[in-house]
Amino acid sequence: MAKKSTIQTEKVNTHIVEWLKNYATSAKVNGFVIGISGGVDSAVTSTLCAQTGLKVLCVEMPIHQAESQVNRAKEHIEQLKKRFPNVSDVQTDLTGVFESFKSAVPSTADEAKVNLALANTRARIRMTSLYYLAGIHGLLVAGTGNKVEDFGVGFYTKYGDGGVDLSPIADLMKSDVYALGAFLQIPQSILTAAPTDGLFGDNRTDEDQLGASYDELEWAMLAAESGNTASDFEGREKSVFEIYKRLNTSNKHKMDPIPVCLIPKTLK
Repeated sequence: MAKKSTIQTEKVNTHIVEWLKNYATSAKVNGFVIGISGGVDSAVTSTLCAQTGLKVLCVEMPIHQAESQVNRAKEHIEQLKKRFPNVSDVQTDLTGVFESFKSAVPSTADEAKVNLALANTRARIRMTSLYYLAGIHGLLVAGTGNKVEDFGVGFYTKYGDGGVDLSPIADLMKSDVYALGAFLQIPQSILTAAPTDGLFGDNRTDEDQLGASYDELEWAMLAAESGNTASDFEGREKSVFEIYKRLNTSNKHKMDPIPVCLIPKTLK
């Protein structure tokens, strides 16, 4: 199920950069703020934003973060600042804020539920920080989600990393993001690192959480869009397709508009 990107990287790069520049100009803002995680999505997104020539603020927001993730984020930011004079950075260590939150809310004996809720809390604290910085600098919060995460399996936190002003790479599959990252010459350490959301304070990867690789999930997403069902496949393909469908169904609430209870005119 290995997926090879077929995008025209140079033309896609130019298209996204122009889209970003036009959107920011129309919105009358100074540029973009981006959370830098040490992963390929944020590295590609920040490099695309940097090419607009507008102000780009890269933000590190560690919360008990693994040293390898912090190091990759720093490496990328330093490289980006050398390449683009419009890029600046700030580190906002949110570990204390996170610990204060934990001490202020009730806990439960269900450790798995607590851990998941706290993982999502990390993402929401980071979103709040990005919007604070966006507000004082006149910037837009640039999202870093790709197509399979945002519209396939919903692998993001609602009102966390899903809380953004615009999504430059959300129409690109993960394989496309890697292809664009190679074209943009982001650090090799990022291109070869196993994808992780870094929300649990351990070394678990996205594949550990999802039960399938991004290559497999891209295959399943395309198969589902073509009208296939699980009965069309056997073995690992069937298992992956079922994983995709389960995640796609359970996370629809993230991808669909917020439901609004419409009041009949006769009752108004």
